[in-house]
Amino acid sequence: MGKARYPHAHELLITADGGSNGYRTRLWKTELQKLANGLKLTIRVCHFPPGTSKWNKIEHRMFSFISKNWRGKPLDSLATIVNLIANTTTDTGLHIETSIDYAIYEKGIEVTDEELESLNIKREKFHGEWNYMIKPQV
Repeated sequence: MGKARYPHAHELLITADGGSNGYRTRLWKTELQKLANGLKLTIRVCHFPPGTSKWNKIEHRMFSFISKNWRGKPLDSLATIVNLIANTTTDTGLHIETSIDYAIYEKGIEVTDEELESLNIKREKFHGEWNYMIKPQV
């Protein structure tokens, strides 16, 4: 979707909370480097400071309408949850796409100091611990 809509883009901006994709997570950064390499795009990451994911306007807009759509229906299966989310729309055009990811992911992947050092990461001047860019490796 993004490449078709923005064929001349050179960067991708990701805003993220501090949870499983937190600013300290080595695997998150390693996988972002793979994405940057594959897309041949610089990826800028801005993490919300700890305890402030409530500032994420997209999440607030999205989750409030999902909650309205749910209206207390029993969440008795994964399919029910996915369908409730997928059928969420607003009068102003918000439409949420979702699907079940059946992939099996390896647990306990360790990222060594050497692997982390090899990433093409540059901290931003303002709060470099939360804001950084990952450039594709040549």
